[in-house]
Amino acid sequence: MTAFFTIFFTVFLAELGDKTQLATVLFASEEGRPKMLVFVAAALALAASTAMAVIAGAAADRWLAALPLKLIAGAGFVIIGGWMIAEHIRGA
Repeated sequence: MTAFFTIFFTVFLAELGDKTQLATVLFASEEGRPKMLVFVAAALALAASTAMAVIAGAAADRWLAALPLKLIAGAGFVIIGGWMIAEHIRGA
């Protein structure tokens, strides 16, 4: 259960305030749009993208077992974060 809660809380915190959640808020705020429709569609979309990530992760684990995947993923997040900061500064 420790692994379950670690994964749950990590993904939950990562999703808070991201573009997916903001898009869902916008869809749900539209007058006349059924909220249950927004919930089900967003939940299915998140489940589908998560399934793709699990499949890709399993394949990456098999093919790239010798590479430090956590290090590569962490570096990717740092690079993307730096790029987003640079874009913000250029746009200001």
